[in-house]
Amino acid sequence: MFDAIRVNGLVIAADNSGSIGEKEHDAVQVPYETVGYFSARVALMECIAAGGNPFAAVLHNFSGDKAWRLLVKGIEKAAAEMDCELELTGSTESNFQLRESAAGLVVIGRHVRNMDQFEREQVKYAVIGKPLAGPEVITQPENVAPLSVFREMVRMEGVCAVLPVGSKGIAYELMQLAGKSGQCELDMEKSAGPSTCFIIAVKEEACKEIERAAGRVHWLEMIE
Repeated sequence: MFDAIRVNGLVIAADNSGSIGEKEHDAVQVPYETVGYFSARVALMECIAAGGNPFAAVLHNFSGDKAWRLLVKGIEKAAAEMDCELELTGSTESNFQLRESAAGLVVIGRHVRNMDQFEREQVKYAVIGKPLAGPEVITQPENVAPLSVFREMVRMEGVCAVLPVGSKGIAYELMQLAGKSGQCELDMEKSAGPSTCFIIAVKEEACKEIERAAGRVHWLEMIE
């Protein structure tokens, strides 16, 4: 279900980005701090959704020496929003210059909770945020689910599971989580890029509190 692995008491998650950055040939032109932020966003969300408490990260930088500091700054910003303290290490490819930017991030956490053990038929499902990809992520920040809200959902009583949505879309992730399909006003097939939205499984009695805490919530109508 999760895009992370659990091994020897650890939860390990990763994210990659390519042709996104400040190089002339990049398909999406954004500062490297933004690249670092959204890479960390994805890996941190995946780690935490799988029950991890992140404590370390490994950065693979193929964008050149000058990009390192800005990538790290973005990673640290995302970690702060998640209330995580990360020890960071990594490496930069400095022998050869790539025409396009590329970076990878691995996040490691201690397995501290199980968030996938619940009765599927006894919860409601909803999406927080909207699926966005490419330039949309920059031009529609109001539709990107805040990391602070994700963090609150993980900790909130009545929330049984959280699952970031990736490039395969809401429909795919919902099937992994609920074992069946659903629908709402959002595009169920669209890529959510750097996990601009996420799915929650929540007990009925907690629904009002979810709406209070998250603001706009897209409740899913499940299809039998």
